[in-house]
Amino acid sequence: MARARIYRPAKTAMQSGRAKTRKWVLEFEPGSARKVEPLMGWTSSGDMNAQVTLRFDSKEEAVAYAEKHGIDYQVFEPKVQRRSIKAYADNFKFGRRELWTH
Repeated sequence: MARARIYRPAKTAMQSGRAKTRKWVLEFEPGSARKVEPLMGWTSSGDMNAQVTLRFDSKEEAVAYAEKHGIDYQVFEPKVQRRSIKAYADNFKFGRRELWTH
């Protein structure tokens, strides 16, 4: 029986925007180990589900698809970003509380 992961992809380190992070992804977990071909050194697998990636507009659509097709699935909720937006000018402001680091 195939098992799948349903998640919303995180922003990559090379991205400044939110492209390709809004849709939910259904990916199958690997069913067999990958093998290295001795002649060329390529990595191969006999698992065809490893090549399948489905994208959905919402988590509910992805879950409904998995249930309709009898796919075991696990949902991974996206983590909430905790960041404070700072301006470069804050390094030089008069009432600065932190020490100058360099």
